[in-house]
Amino acid sequence: QVLERPNLMRAYQRVVSNKGAAGVDQMPVTALKGHLQQHWPTLRERLLAGDYHPQPVRRASIPKPQGGERILTLIRRYLRAGMLSGGLVSPRREGTPQGGPLSPLLSNVLLTELDRELERRGHRFCRYADDCNIYVRSERAGQRVMASITHFLETRLRLKVNTTKSAVDRPWRRSFLGYSVSWHKRQVRLRVAPKSLKAFMAKLRPLLKRSRGQSLTTTIRNLNPVLRGWANYYRLTASKRSVEALDGWIRRRLRLILWQQWKRTRTRARNLVRLGLTEIRAWRSATNGRGPWWNSGASHMNAALPKRVFHGLSLVSLLDTMTRLQSRP
Repeated sequence: QVLERPNLMRAYQRVVSNKGAAGVDQMPVTALKGHLQQHWPTLRERLLAGDYHPQPVRRASIPKPQGGERILTLIRRYLRAGMLSGGLVSPRREGTPQGGPLSPLLSNVLLTELDRELERRGHRFCRYADDCNIYVRSERAGQRVMASITHFLETRLRLKVNTTKSAVDRPWRRSFLGYSVSWHKRQVRLRVAPKSLKAFMAKLRPLLKRSRGQSLTTTIRNLNPVLRGWANYYRLTASKRSVEALDGWIRRRLRLILWQQWKRTRTRARNLVRLGLTEIRAWRSATNGRGPWWNSGASHMNAALPKRVFHGLSLVSLLDTMTRLQSRP
């Protein structure tokens, strides 16, 4: 099944759409189609015969906040392939490369036994790769389950549990895959975890800095793909307040860029008048002597550059995008 044409076509299309980086052989993704057309019959024979050995893989560090015998043999060879770093190939003694395609697959293969154990005990749980939440009725039950499951993982599966990231706590104090939960009107609702919000704001800051010669339209064009991706991932959130506040923060940062670009008092007054303020108010605002960040959130900048102006500039609204995605059947 692994080598069947439909499966291989899906894998090829995924690599092309992701614009995968070149490996040790320095072959760009654009050259992959021609290479496969020429060499696939030979490569397929080697895979079926069991004598295919992959080349060492390139290392790519990723920051992080706090089947049949033949298939298994192929996986083992990928795990034993060397690691290319700084032009040197070094052997790896344990583990799989972080961010590699085998990492989530192998975690699911290994932790299927954990899923069955939790189901056998009748626990409610949610697991993705090596992240897992188990839900119980009391803190005392949580302590008991954590101790027994830790023992199961370390003795039965020979896995080391990260005690610094593991805890018995209320669900709304923890995060899972960037989400957290809130309790509203006796109902549990998904929300964006506070740590995820802070991390996203940190990611946006470099995109929301003033750049010489870069127009606001260009800044928004660079920003929009990031906003769309984030809104799509967190579309399940039911808590809108934090997302609405984040939208407001983004617009304020854009107003800050404009205020800094205008620089001179006369330029600021003239632009405020052009955007609809009276001349008296525009000059009073331009000469107030306050800092750029204060002015970006002041009433004169909000009146001159309301939400509809940014909508006209095609700025993606996180809240509007999430609402639209949630309304789809």
